[in-house]
Amino acid sequence: MSASIGTLTDHWIDGARAGGGSGTIEVVNPADGSVLAEVPRGGAAEIDAAVLAARQAFLSWSRVPVADRAAMVLRIRDGIKARHEELARSITAEMGSPITFARSVQLGMPMATSKGVAALAGDFAWSEEIGNSLVVREPVGVVGAITPWNYPLHQVVAKLAPALVAGCTVVLKPSEVAPLTAGVLAEISADAGLPAGVFNVVHGTGPEAGEALAAHPGVDMVSFTGSVTAGRRVQEVAAGTIKRVALELGGKSANIVLDDADLTKAVKVGLGNCFINGGQTCTAWTRLLVPATLHDSVVEQLVAAAAKYTVGDPTDESVRIGPMSSTAQQSRVEGYIARGVEEGAELAVGGPGAPEGLGDGAYVRPTIFAGVRPDMTIAQEEIFGPVLSVLPYSDVDEAVSIANNTIYGLAGAVFAGTQERGIEVARRMRTGQVDVNGGAFNPLAPFGGYKQSGTGRELGRYGLEEFLEVKSIQL
Repeated sequence: MSASIGTLTDHWIDGARAGGGSGTIEVVNPADGSVLAEVPRGGAAEIDAAVLAARQAFLSWSRVPVADRAAMVLRIRDGIKARHEELARSITAEMGSPITFARSVQLGMPMATSKGVAALAGDFAWSEEIGNSLVVREPVGVVGAITPWNYPLHQVVAKLAPALVAGCTVVLKPSEVAPLTAGVLAEISADAGLPAGVFNVVHGTGPEAGEALAAHPGVDMVSFTGSVTAGRRVQEVAAGTIKRVALELGGKSANIVLDDADLTKAVKVGLGNCFINGGQTCTAWTRLLVPATLHDSVVEQLVAAAAKYTVGDPTDESVRIGPMSSTAQQSRVEGYIARGVEEGAELAVGGPGAPEGLGDGAYVRPTIFAGVRPDMTIAQEEIFGPVLSVLPYSDVDEAVSIANNTIYGLAGAVFAGTQERGIEVARRMRTGQVDVNGGAFNPLAPFGGYKQSGTGRELGRYGLEEFLEVKSIQL
C-alpha cells in the first residue's frame, strides 16, 4: 500500500507543513500489522498555533463572496476526483475498507456532499426581512472538527465543505488511527488555492490534541463525530467557554421487517446495511426485528446470504469485508461476540475467533445471532463490527417498542408491503433517519440523531445552518 507512504504526514498549519508534539504515532495497516507511516503527536502548543492561524484567516475568508467560497469547495472536489485512486488506496491501507467500497462509497459520499452544499449556496436564505428587522446569517467563526477513522475522508468533508461555504475556518483533528487521508486533503486544498490558515490539520490523540481543541477559547464551535463516551467528554470540555457543539455519535439501528414485507429484499438489503464497511458504520442496521412466525425462515435466508460476504485482503477486489480498523477494534468486536454466546443468543453464522487463514490481520468472523432478546448486551450496545442480532416480535407495537428501547436514535429501517404502512411505522421510531423499503441515501437530507446519538444535523441545508449564527438588525 505504498500509495499512502508519500502523503503529507506532518501537521498542516497556516498553509505549511509543521512538526511539533511529544513524539510520534504509528499508522498501522490492519490487514497485516505493518507500519505505514508515522504522524506527530500534537498537543496544546500545536492546537494553539493552528487556532491562531484560523482566527487570522477568518477575518478575510468570512468576507469572501459566497459564490467564490462555493467555487472553492468545487475546486477541492475536483482535486479529490483527480486523486481518486490514491485516496481510495490510502483509506484501504489505513483502516481496512475493501478497495471496491473505498472507491465507490468512501470517495462517492464526499464527492456528493461537496457538490450538494456548493449548489445550495446560491439559493440559501442568507438574509430575510421579518417586520422591521433584517435577519442575516453569518459564519460562526473558527470550527474545531474532530473526526473518526471509519470514513476518514467523508467525515472530514461533511464538516469542511459546509463550514467553508458558510465562511468559517477550520482546525481538524483527524483520528490517529487513520490520519493519512487528511494529509492528502490538506494538499488538495492548498493546490485548489484555499488561503493559508483556512484549513489546518493537527494530528494527535483525543485526550491531548482533541481536548485542547474542544476547550480552546479561540474556537467558536466544535463539530465532533465518534463514540458516545468521547462525545460526552467533548461536550464537557467545550462547556467551559459556552461554545456551540454539534455531535454525531453512535447508533444501534433497528430494521423492522413487517409481516407483509418482501422478505427476499429485506434480508438482502438489511444484511448489506449491517455488514457495510465491515459493520464499522454508525448507521448500520445491527438489529433485525422480524415477526416471531417468520423468524426461522428469515434466519435461514440470512445464513445463505452471509455466505456471499467474503472476508480477506481488502486490496482484493472480490473481498466484501476487510479487517477491523485495528487490533483494538478486533478485540472489541470479538468480546461482544463472546458476550452474545455467554448470554444465550443462538449462533447462526460466525462466532468467536478469526476467520480461517486470516490470523495475521485484525479480522473477525461475520456473525449472525438468532433468537436475541432485547435486554441482551448485543441488542443494546454498539459493537461496530459485522455482527447482526435477529430479534423476534409479536406485533407492530412490540416491534416499535423494541426499536426505541436503546440509548441511541441515529438511523433505522422499515420493510413493509406498502410505502404508506412503512411510513406509518417510521414515524413512530425515535431516530433521526429511517429508510423505507430500501430508500436510497440522500446527501442533501439532514443527518443526525435523537437521544444519545447526538445533537445537531449534518449534510444539505441543515448541515450548512449548523455553521451559521443568526443576527437581527432592527431598521
